[in-house]
Amino acid sequence: MRAQHLITYPRNLHPGAWWLWALGLAAAASRTQNPVPLLLILVVTGFVVAARKSDAPWAKSYGAFLKLALIIIAIRIVFQAVLSSGSQGPTVLVTLPELPVPGSTGIKLGGVISLEAVLRAFYEGLQLATILCCVGAANSLGSARRLLRSVPGALYEVGVACVIALTFAPQLVTDAARVRSAHRLRGHSSRGFGSLKRLAMPVLEGALERSVELAAAMDSRGYGRTTDETRVSRRLTGALVFGGLLGICIGVYGLLSGTSVSWMGLPMLVAGCLLGAVGMSVGGRRTGRTKYRPDPWAAPEWLVTGCGLAAAVTMFVSVETDPTSLFLVSVTAVPPVPLLACAGILLCLLPAVLAPPLPRSTATKATGAAELVGVAR
Repeated sequence: MRAQHLITYPRNLHPGAWWLWALGLAAAASRTQNPVPLLLILVVTGFVVAARKSDAPWAKSYGAFLKLALIIIAIRIVFQAVLSSGSQGPTVLVTLPELPVPGSTGIKLGGVISLEAVLRAFYEGLQLATILCCVGAANSLGSARRLLRSVPGALYEVGVACVIALTFAPQLVTDAARVRSAHRLRGHSSRGFGSLKRLAMPVLEGALERSVELAAAMDSRGYGRTTDETRVSRRLTGALVFGGLLGICIGVYGLLSGTSVSWMGLPMLVAGCLLGAVGMSVGGRRTGRTKYRPDPWAAPEWLVTGCGLAAAVTMFVSVETDPTSLFLVSVTAVPPVPLLACAGILLCLLPAVLAPPLPRSTATKATGAAELVGVAR
């Protein structure tokens, strides 16, 4: 009965579910340079963000990430076409004046620009841009501040630093929109270099003001207080967490490499996760924390997370069974459509209807500093 209530009652989905969904799509994007699944991931993230984003200020950050992704693609094409000294390909688009550069530098300035080089740079830039848009979708759908409530006690300080870093871009977008609106109300133009100069100082002032408010709020709520703990317990916690992180890094490398020995893959990843879990459990005892109205994790969260996991798994299976469809042999040929990988990516559209309905008004009224450290009460 309680599970059914959590599914149908209007509420915000647990932010961890949105982040795991987005990370699954990002993992899928990291394993291919085929533009078909990459563009499909962009369409899926954009559709779900449009359907499920709240009216909070930070929920509008996906557009900024998308613009940044386009800039990344443009920069990658320019660097590949103009500065690369590798093989440009037989299809010449244009020949620019070439500046003499010593051959030992490994670069060129100008010269032949071919279609093959431009397409190769576009596909590589599109891969990075897609991963960035997945992170932007997670920022728009799941409040990074609320993730702090789910961080284990052993990683509480690290979690605060990560949350502050993740909310930096959305806060800049919000401040920039606020300052532009104020300029338009005063009759100033919001375009051109002059508007950029008027925009920079208020945004910087707002960032410094939030930092002071955040420090005061954290101090008033007793941030950093710890319980009594012996030196042996601290060293044991550090050794377990470090060993777990090392095992996870080796295991991920073994899985992604494909050429390493078998024990460096899944066995090392599982062992690292177990060590890390034990270390965080032991270290969590040193931080006395309570949770006020913790975010529930019910069936919608499992379903959304499962969709992201399905996208990653189908992509990894496709890499093993049909790698030529994901890494193009000829960049000028028509990209093939990997059916299994695309089917897994399309499953990630389901969170648009699987997530519970949003509350009528989800715009935050508290200041960013109070919301960030409110879990420390």
